[in-house]
Amino acid sequence: MVLLGVKALRGSLDGLQERIRRIMMLAESIAQNVDTKSAWKAIGFGGLIAGTLDLTQACILFGWDIPKVIAGGLLGPGAVHGGAGIYLLGVVLHFFIACSAAAIYFVASRRLPFLVEHPLVCGLFFGAAVEEVMNLVVLPLSALHARGPYELHDLIQGLLMHMVVVGLPIAFGIRRFGSVVEA
Repeated sequence: MVLLGVKALRGSLDGLQERIRRIMMLAESIAQNVDTKSAWKAIGFGGLIAGTLDLTQACILFGWDIPKVIAGGLLGPGAVHGGAGIYLLGVVLHFFIACSAAAIYFVASRRLPFLVEHPLVCGLFFGAAVEEVMNLVVLPLSALHARGPYELHDLIQGLLMHMVVVGLPIAFGIRRFGSVVEA
């Protein structure tokens, strides 16, 4: 019985090694086709514009203490009573998330050229995907443990806002600044 468990574990490890090898090969092939300077510019532009628009609209809709709530996702509910340091942490976390989303879109665009060829449609879908990941994964796993029930108009508003203020700036930023090195 123990021998079967060891064999199964070894088979799982061999499969994991093969997956890691394939991921490394994929990352290497993507890296060969990326101009590092344009990658930073594309990710930075897309992330900073999307982050600025998203944070501005969130502050207008929900109040200017929203960065404290963002920090609360990391620190817990007590963060909303914090001072300037907590506020700054929330702003930094927000832009980290926006730039991470831009980096994900950039890396995906190296493998899926239609993301760059059709930034309007792909950007809208990407913004909707960002909203859903935030609602269904990030917020429930955060220290605030935010979960529904949500009202339909809030869900629709969140989707539409993220499609426009997050998805489009990222997609068009990657298209404009994310040039591919010709082999």
